[in-house]
Amino acid sequence: MGVSVFRSEEPLQLKYGGVLPELEVAYETWGELNEERDNAVIISAGLSAASHAKSHPGNKQAGWWEKFVGPGCAVDTDKYFVICTNNLGGCHGSTGPSSINPMTGMPYGSSFPMISIEDMVRAHFLLLDHLGIDKVYCTVGSSLGGMLSLTAAVLFPERVSRVVSISAAVSSHPTSIAMRYLQRRAIMTDPNWNNGHYYNSTYPKNGMKLAREIATLTYRSGPEWEQRFNRKRIQTNEQIPSINPTFLIESYLDYQGEAGCMKLDPNSLIYVSKAMDLFDLGESFGSLRGALQNVVCPVMVIGVQTDLLFPVWQQREMATVLQEAGNNAVTYYELNSIYGHDTFLLDLNGVGAGIKGFLETELVEKGRARKQKDH
Repeated sequence: MGVSVFRSEEPLQLKYGGVLPELEVAYETWGELNEERDNAVIISAGLSAASHAKSHPGNKQAGWWEKFVGPGCAVDTDKYFVICTNNLGGCHGSTGPSSINPMTGMPYGSSFPMISIEDMVRAHFLLLDHLGIDKVYCTVGSSLGGMLSLTAAVLFPERVSRVVSISAAVSSHPTSIAMRYLQRRAIMTDPNWNNGHYYNSTYPKNGMKLAREIATLTYRSGPEWEQRFNRKRIQTNEQIPSINPTFLIESYLDYQGEAGCMKLDPNSLIYVSKAMDLFDLGESFGSLRGALQNVVCPVMVIGVQTDLLFPVWQQREMATVLQEAGNNAVTYYELNSIYGHDTFLLDLNGVGAGIKGFLETELVEKGRARKQKDH
């Protein structure tokens, strides 16, 4: 099947006080839901990804996690009913800034209300309600998706059996906030952004291109740059260096910016990245430990030593505090990959094997993370 859309005409109350008068969640599925309806795996996408994680007859184009999802793959569609959504705030079918505001008949633009990671998770569970799924076998996510997968187990502990969080964190640290701030500023200082109301006018391409170039710096790593580009120069006819691009790394960033600037609505990048900056899992629970005490299912945390955007100490922190909060079924898995933050998209042997083993291993006490006496 192609993209499906769950529509709710019930108003959605948001964490920061706003209200969406109606909600749409775009999603795609693979595999089959079993009779017990307990084999669902929900994949939470990253900032720019759509619901198309894997190709299927309705859309044969390769998905953003193509090699990780499918028969016999890390997320095995012969065993699991796999769901991937376009997150709230996105631009690939779910309600976001480019959606039509039913109150005005015009795109929301910058009048779209502020959203949070918690709001995105609640939208996921409204979809699960619609699909008749009371409890998911696992929530799996990377980057923003890793924030979402863990938050799901905090907000809905009775509805999540396992969690996989990859290259994520329990809160955003200042450097990642700063990098996302620069991306937003690049867009918002483009005259064509027009305070977010550009949908019937000129697209802010220059600002968006620069934003995607900045993002590329955070997704890959120094060791990879050294290996791939070093100080290699562009072959030109110039005899004397000029202010034009000189090095291959410059042309690579230009290419990535050009290729990515039209794939994501600029306002979606602004709103979703701001939600990531505001994320602090312990905020609503008095402390981080207080929040993670809700997580009573097994958890796998995967970190990458070369990750610049979500440094590996953040995944170590996540695993440590989960254990300190009383969870005795935490698996911590650290990878030494040259690909930085994008390792979750590229390392099939490391990331894929880790996920597959965690999903398919029969855990003690039928997946309970704590002994009965703890409840």
